[in-house]
Amino acid sequence: MASNYRHIGKDTPRKDARDIVTGRAQYLDDVRLPRMLFGRALRSPLPHANIKKIDVSRAAALPGVHAVLTYEDVPDWEWGIPKHMRILDSKVRFVGDAVALVAAESYEIADEALELIDVEYEPLPTCFDVEDATAPGQPQLYGQYPKNIIPQISRLLQNVVRGDVEKGFKEADATIEGTASYECFPNPLPPEPPGIIAYWENPDKLVIYTASQSVGMNKYIGQPFIGMADMQVISTQCGGSYGTKNANMTPVGYAALLSRATGRPVKVYYSKEEHFAAYSLRIGSRIHARVGIKKDGTVTAVAGDWLVNTGSGSEVAPHEIAVGCGELQLALRCPNWDLHSTLVCTNRAPSGIIRGYGGQELESAMLPIMGMAMEKVGVNPVEFFKKNFVRAGDGYYWRDGKWYVYRGIDFSKAIDEGARTFGWHDKWHGWGKPTAVDGQKRRGVGLGIHCNADVGEDDSEAMVKLTPDGRALVLAAVSNSGQDQRSSLCKMAAEVLDLPLDRVNMTPPDTDINPFEFGLVGSRGTYTVGSAVIKAAEDARRILLELAAPVLNVEPDALDTEDGWIFVVGEPERRIPWRKATGIVRTCIGHGRFEEDFSLSNFLITFAEVEVDTATGQVKLMNVVNSTDCGQIISPAVLEGQLHGALGSAGLDTALFEGNVLDINTGRMLNSNLIDYKWRTFNDLPPFTNVILETPIPSHRFHAIGVGEIATSPGPSAVLMAVYNAIGRRIMDYPFTPDKVLNALGKIK
Repeated sequence: MASNYRHIGKDTPRKDARDIVTGRAQYLDDVRLPRMLFGRALRSPLPHANIKKIDVSRAAALPGVHAVLTYEDVPDWEWGIPKHMRILDSKVRFVGDAVALVAAESYEIADEALELIDVEYEPLPTCFDVEDATAPGQPQLYGQYPKNIIPQISRLLQNVVRGDVEKGFKEADATIEGTASYECFPNPLPPEPPGIIAYWENPDKLVIYTASQSVGMNKYIGQPFIGMADMQVISTQCGGSYGTKNANMTPVGYAALLSRATGRPVKVYYSKEEHFAAYSLRIGSRIHARVGIKKDGTVTAVAGDWLVNTGSGSEVAPHEIAVGCGELQLALRCPNWDLHSTLVCTNRAPSGIIRGYGGQELESAMLPIMGMAMEKVGVNPVEFFKKNFVRAGDGYYWRDGKWYVYRGIDFSKAIDEGARTFGWHDKWHGWGKPTAVDGQKRRGVGLGIHCNADVGEDDSEAMVKLTPDGRALVLAAVSNSGQDQRSSLCKMAAEVLDLPLDRVNMTPPDTDINPFEFGLVGSRGTYTVGSAVIKAAEDARRILLELAAPVLNVEPDALDTEDGWIFVVGEPERRIPWRKATGIVRTCIGHGRFEEDFSLSNFLITFAEVEVDTATGQVKLMNVVNSTDCGQIISPAVLEGQLHGALGSAGLDTALFEGNVLDINTGRMLNSNLIDYKWRTFNDLPPFTNVILETPIPSHRFHAIGVGEIATSPGPSAVLMAVYNAIGRRIMDYPFTPDKVLNALGKIK
């Protein structure tokens, strides 16, 4: 579809490629500010305790230590949704919770100081299970949240209630009830640990450096957190983030408070152990649901209780619930809903932003129950999802609680083409039936689906500046994160202006020099940020041609531009360079703005084939096919890489082996290291195929939409279905470790 474009749809070098491969790209650990100190946190060895006494005198007296802070020394800064998480508190709520902060001349001195802090704890009872935590008599993590339940926020979609569920169940040919959970608490673990450098430029302005995929989110969440002081956020090279390096205010608070106490810049950089055990995890998801279905696969009613485990604190969980509730409606066209959520605190690490953001957690638990319903009426899952995903004219409530009508394309072709590429119709032998049997080994196939209207999330602004020498600069607060959205945005501007790509660049991700931009979340970069950049480039081009029109003695609409020249359409010999229109004392600055739109959605279906060894319980992933339709491809290699991310960043392999192992006796994560946390290595990668269609989508001038954020989401439920079809026994929680498989087969008790 890109044959008429100069840059769009073609693979081009990353704008930062040379810097990355030559070592010039600046990561957080490369930043060295004058007089910079180094911060560390003393972390709790207990999952729940009051701090009875804390003595920091020996640590404070250690040469090279500049500050030691406890809950008695810091302001009452709180963050989270709703606000409830203090940077330092008199109570600790998980193993790894911060007890004290130290700033010193080196990390070595800071670590030595931590050893000199004496703490007396009063241990408290603990609760780790989401349902146990709400029972009478359980320990309370926060006094303001009885039964450990965080109250719902009225402006967000926390429940899906519409139609008449009782009528829907009466209309059903079959009704299914079940419980399933997605509670393995996987950690996406980008290679670079989280970190912050902070300093106070003046008493009312905080400057932070962060390796974030969303500098704007840091600023607009951070300002209320620190008391609405001015805040400048500068992003270094981010590399991988997978959602977790968006805007975690905890390390921001550490660095900001230590900087205020010392009057010097302070760097807080997590160790890998801290990254594992004391940083954001996924929310836990457990659902008790009832589904009504007709023989033809029509869903007549959905009712259920969704229990969400946010751990010791809710960074953004109400928003994750809201997005999950919206995304499930896109996957299941049903007129009658009664789905309710409950957000619960427990004594494990807090939950925050992670790729998949609510929908992956809800659908990974809900789709297995839908599978039971499909089996009850004998529906092929390919045909079921073709019937039930969102179509133009369908309405749904989105995360803001408002009603939207979908105006996008039909994704049926993507389902059909994915099924054909995978060989679904040859491999599918029916529910609970293996594709093939070879002695003790059995093969099975499954699929999962995901849609997300957050492609239009939040407003976005951009500017494009044209210079007299025939170059363009895109002003947008977009980070150098792994998906290389900066290069794609430069391509869009270059296409509008018909410039060589090497003449279009982008400002650094700095909130002080760029207009408003929230961040690269929810696959919004292509549609939301792209729309703002396109409009800014078009506006700059309009101004340029208006300046050139009197010079060439024509109307502006008779002009076009190419390679830094302006010419008369139909008379290409009548041309002038940009500088003849602008002079050397003028720049053309175009403005672009996009306003939030939840009427479009992206789509991804994942097909998976597994082999189960019934003697050992081992599950082996044999083949994966992703299929999507994203409209016009902007950057082919970038898109391919994003979709291959289905295996990583706490994605598909959370169904097989990824996840934190929590010891409920001590509250400790037992695999908080790169040896015991199981990852798939490159040598273990299965055959993996992406099917990408390009049906024009009514988004912006390039008819494209982003799909990167949802790559991980359909995989877990696809593998669950495949394992069931291989062995004919249902496992309703993740991951499918050998003991669970053998237990399901009745071989162990």
